[in-house]
Amino acid sequence: MSNIIGIIFIAIGLVFDFFGCLGLVRLPDVYNRLQASTKCVTLGTCSILFGTFLIVGVSATGVKALICATFLLLTAPVSAHALARGAHKSGVRLWEKSVVDKYQEDGELK
Repeated sequence: MSNIIGIIFIAIGLVFDFFGCLGLVRLPDVYNRLQASTKCVTLGTCSILFGTFLIVGVSATGVKALICATFLLLTAPVSAHALARGAHKSGVRLWEKSVVDKYQEDGELK
């Protein structure tokens, strides 16, 4: 039973990774692409790693998969935020049809 659930998690992760990669190619600016890549890593890759843990079980490989998933969950959003803030500070413009710029609304970056 855990093998079937693990395969389902891996399939869901592959779908998220596929659409995340598609977003990297299709989205218009760096900020949208960062969002797509962050979703791809946090939801897709972590789902694949969790599915691997469910299939393998509590072994060296399974524990490593959980540790990697935890590391990705903690670091991917932080790194995407740092990249977006750095891009905004260096003057990378938003897509012309963007509706909101929270960094601009908050004033000068500190």
